[in-house]
Parts: sequence; C-alpha cells; structure tokens
Amino acid sequence: MLFLVAALLLLGVVLGSAAHLPVAITLAVGGAIVLWLLIFAARERFSNRKA
Repeated sequence: MLFLVAALLLLGVVLGSAAHLPVAITLAVGGAIVLWLLIFAARERFSNRKA
C-alpha cells in the first residue's frame, strides 16, 4: 500500500515537471521509461521460467 502511495506521489511530481519541459524531452524520457519497463518485464518473465 505504501508503494502505491509513493508511486502516485512520484507520478504527480513527474507530471508537474513534465508540464514545464519541452515536448521532445518529455517524449524522450517517457520512451526511456517504457524501454526500462519492457526490459524489466522480460527479465522477470524469463527468470521465473528457470525456477
């Protein structure tokens, strides 16, 4: 539950700062986050199959 609250607070901070950044930088950072999440998901999926 605390993780969810922290994630929502972080989301609010990121969205607030994204409003002051140029669109290109916001999209680049968003793309980097998506790439990181995809890599994380792939690693989790393949690590669970070995166990």
